[in-house]
Amino acid sequence: MFLRAKVSRLEAENFILLTRCNSSRVLGSDNNEILQMEETNSRAVVLFSVVITFVLPFLLYMYLDDLSHIKNLLRRTDQKKEEVPLKKRLAYSLDVCFSVYPYAKLLALLFATVVLIVYGGLALYAVSDCGVDEALWLSWTFVADSGSHADRVGVGARIVSVAISAGGMLIFATMLGLISDSISKMVDSLRKGKSEVLESNHILILGWSDKLGSLLKQLAIANKSIGGGVVVVLAERDKEEMETDIAKFEFDLMGTSVICRSGSPLILADLKKVSVSNARAIIVLGSDENADQSDARALRVVLSLTGVKEGWKGHVVVEMCDLDNEPLVKLVGGERIETVVAHDVIGRLMIQCALEPGLAQIWEDILGFENAEFYIKKWPQLDGYCFEDVLISFPNAIPCGVKVAADGKIVLNPSDNYVLEAGDEILVIAEDDDTYAPGPLPEVRMCHFPKMQDPPKYPEKILFCGWRRDIDDMIKVLEALLAPGSELWMFNEVPDQEREKKLTDAGLNISKLVNIKLVHRQGNAGVRRHLESLPLETFDSILILAEQSLENSIVHSDSRSLATLLLIRDIQSKRLPYKDAKTSALRISGFPNCCWIRKMQQASDKSIVISEILDSRTKNLVSVSRISDYVLSNELVSMALAMVAEDKQINRVLKELFAEKGNELCIRPAEFYIYDQEEVCFYDIMRRARQRQEIIIGYRLAGMDQAVINPTDKSKLTKWTLDDVFVVIASSQ
Repeated sequence: MFLRAKVSRLEAENFILLTRCNSSRVLGSDNNEILQMEETNSRAVVLFSVVITFVLPFLLYMYLDDLSHIKNLLRRTDQKKEEVPLKKRLAYSLDVCFSVYPYAKLLALLFATVVLIVYGGLALYAVSDCGVDEALWLSWTFVADSGSHADRVGVGARIVSVAISAGGMLIFATMLGLISDSISKMVDSLRKGKSEVLESNHILILGWSDKLGSLLKQLAIANKSIGGGVVVVLAERDKEEMETDIAKFEFDLMGTSVICRSGSPLILADLKKVSVSNARAIIVLGSDENADQSDARALRVVLSLTGVKEGWKGHVVVEMCDLDNEPLVKLVGGERIETVVAHDVIGRLMIQCALEPGLAQIWEDILGFENAEFYIKKWPQLDGYCFEDVLISFPNAIPCGVKVAADGKIVLNPSDNYVLEAGDEILVIAEDDDTYAPGPLPEVRMCHFPKMQDPPKYPEKILFCGWRRDIDDMIKVLEALLAPGSELWMFNEVPDQEREKKLTDAGLNISKLVNIKLVHRQGNAGVRRHLESLPLETFDSILILAEQSLENSIVHSDSRSLATLLLIRDIQSKRLPYKDAKTSALRISGFPNCCWIRKMQQASDKSIVISEILDSRTKNLVSVSRISDYVLSNELVSMALAMVAEDKQINRVLKELFAEKGNELCIRPAEFYIYDQEEVCFYDIMRRARQRQEIIIGYRLAGMDQAVINPTDKSKLTKWTLDDVFVVIASSQ
């Protein structure tokens, strides 16, 4: 009975447990159905939210302009003034944002990518059975790889996957476009010369002119000994055009690199772009405009240079056109500005060449870096030496002066008794700055030699064809150099009264001219009839000047000068007696007897014709024909600019040698220093010249076309004749 009672109790408990299990199963299935319904509802809500939030911005943009009308109706106002539509305002704001902020496009692309991933992930979550985190990851894979959605199952999932992949391709294409555009801008910046120059100790040329070719050639020759240098050109031209024009010069740069940059020297940002602060020399070229405009631009460039906060460590060489504008540039730039007045240099050289034929070739040798040029250097081992001994202490150089350490002045042709002190520097003429050094004193024979007096000056008759803006300065130089009774004929198209007014306004007092008499003739130098009215066969020298009215065009100016030269030579050849053919053949060989060039060449035996040719190409044509005794061009100005750029101290030497007072280059006859057929070395002749307070720097033997400056073997005995001439530095009388 006990066991039966226990069994019945266990059966009752079992029944209760079974009842509870069945009830819990029914309740669990109901809960699952409820959860599934809630999840389905949440996915639907997410899908509708994605669709609404995605479509709503487009609808707002489409009807954006209608919002302003609704706003006006609510205010019950009549807007008579026309307002800018909101679409245009929004587009303008985006345009300004993308223009002002360079990274706005990348940020917009990043924002679009994030929005696409988030919206795509939520849409995938709404149409598939994956979780939110898995849906976001799938959305990213569809954006990054458009082919990864191929395994999707279900219509909704496939539609959303295709949409995400299409958006990803659009974003990827936009990204490629931005990258391509950035690379194109970078390449275009490099091609147009807008990148920064990371150079130091270079030569910077500001501007572009016809002198650039010869200037680059001289700088390349100057840097040849150090393996080449770096020259940076900044001009308002396209970089590719500049490089093409430089390649057309067809000369060897000898290791020198020329870097071109496009920009304006008047803009500080462009000056910093070419490392103006680190340049060892800055050359400001004159423009191809007229002289006043060119000098005005040079002044503005100097003002821009003074505005550089970092300053500059080198000196500035400015090419000026008018001598009257030089003090203004000096006032603005200070002591670090060196000026080379192109018109003044050419004008003074023309006068020197007219008075002493053959001097121009010597100036070319000294100004250019191809032969001998000026150098200044300290030599402590020579301290305490007299200049008389210093003069013969350099086997491969010729001392010409001393830079005094006390006051920094350069003394050309000092006295023999001057004793070098500590810190003094010696000015020499040498082939290069590393080709000379002092050596032991050579033995010099002191013997008697002919002591000749300088021949007296005789009146000369000179003709100026054309009108230059600095013709008043040329007249002043002639007044200082010519003997009393000389005549200066001025033949140009400027009326006589206006001519005198221009000379007076330039500061020339005609009434105080003592040595020369001005003779005015009006006419066109390019018309034969006008030239025939002049006594061309009676002039000692004829100077053909580049016309001031044609200074804007060097081609027209050279054409006019060339026409005048040909007409003058032709008229002279018909008026002067015919020379012996054998005598003339020595200097004009290569042309037949009947050649018209030969007849013109024979006319030069009577008068010297000096032509001013601006273009070096025209100069070569005239030089080949030899119908002009010498042609002066802008190439000499380029040589002077290059020399002063390498050493600014040389500018003081050149200015003294070009001036009408002080020391000057001269050509002396051999009879001043030797007897005929005397055999002496060059050192002996140098010592003899010191008794005349002169420094001999070279010679030209009889029958030679070129002079020898700074002979190599100065101790070698040479037999001299009275037909030889010597090149000396002497004090002007």
